[in-house]
Amino acid sequence: MVELISLWMPIVLSAVIVFVASSIIHMVLPFHRGDLRSVPKEDEVMEALRRFNIQPGDYAVPCAGSMEGMKKPEFIEKMKAGPVLFMTVVPSGPPSIGASLVLWFLYSIVVSVFAGYISGRALPVGANYLAVFRFAGCTAFIGYSLALLQNPIWYKRNWGTTAKSMIDGLVYGLLTAGTFGWLWPR
Repeated sequence: MVELISLWMPIVLSAVIVFVASSIIHMVLPFHRGDLRSVPKEDEVMEALRRFNIQPGDYAVPCAGSMEGMKKPEFIEKMKAGPVLFMTVVPSGPPSIGASLVLWFLYSIVVSVFAGYISGRALPVGANYLAVFRFAGCTAFIGYSLALLQNPIWYKRNWGTTAKSMIDGLVYGLLTAGTFGWLWPR
């Protein structure tokens, strides 16, 4: 068993490596450029929605409000007539990525802490590289990827976009695995 505190270096370094890799994947490579599409007549849609002053949050249109509401004929008719939306409204203004980058880095630290915890409970000091790689990589992949499957299942997010994000998670998991294997206490 390896104490979590002795894994601080691979935890922090793997988060830094994942942060850099994700920046390259999202800002340099064209892999995610087609993930979001523009709605037809975007300016008209924005103008129409603006008058409702919708506050930031997650919304469903139509919204049944409850399981009982989903059985009501009015709700069923609205679903048939469409459009049906799951939408997230964010605050208006210029994009501010700083807070998101900080949160992403903290999230990467959390994933690496779990990878370290599980690997440290399963493996001894001096474990071989491949054993560490397997435990840390699998745990990191789970942390970065598996929950994403809820989005296309429940919110009808595009399966292709989700698959691409899961591939990102696989890359992050492999980078985390390599870092832990490299820096595992001897």
